[in-house]
Amino acid sequence: MNQTLTLNGDFFYDLSIVAEDEGLLKRVMRYVKKLAKEKQADPTLMTEEEFFAKLDRAEEQFKRGEGIRFTDRDEMNAWLNSL
Repeated sequence: MNQTLTLNGDFFYDLSIVAEDEGLLKRVMRYVKKLAKEKQADPTLMTEEEFFAKLDRAEEQFKRGEGIRFTDRDEMNAWLNSL
């Protein structure tokens, strides 16, 4: 969390410098919009909170006996190749 605060501070400091130049600011905005679209388009991207919530749900499913089990690597690879 502390690193995030530092990164945010550095980002906004640098952005304040770039903001003085309209051409640079437009370039930054195009790139930020591109990154935002990529994040929205990638369903695997998630916050740390979302990731651990997903693990908790999977653990509960496992405890209930739900899921797929493999007896060996070949069986697992066959299943993965079928996807």
